[in-house]
Amino acid sequence: MAQKTVTIYTDDLTGAESKEVRTHTFALDGVNYEIDLISDNYDKLFEALAPFIEKGRKTGRTSTAAKTRKRQADGPSSEQIRAWAREHNYEVNERGRVPAAIHEAYRKAH
Repeated sequence: MAQKTVTIYTDDLTGAESKEVRTHTFALDGVNYEIDLISDNYDKLFEALAPFIEKGRKTGRTSTAAKTRKRQADGPSSEQIRAWAREHNYEVNERGRVPAAIHEAYRKAH
């Protein structure tokens, strides 16, 4: 059986479908927002905010990448290391960070 996945990009403001839709982010009062817009609607958003941006003070950029931690794709998951540790009589918590000593023991065994 063959499957075909179709992605439809829709402007959040107008509901218009277009391949030109892009995701834009902005923040207000400490809340980050994300909206998908075609270029004409982004221009409208930018024009509406322009006087405030012009008079406002920059405080730096926010980074979403720093908030997300990902494990290495080629390494074992924490669940795999915990299972191995229990099989080999190591004490390990059900949740939280796996101690470095257990990671090291796992690496030496494999």
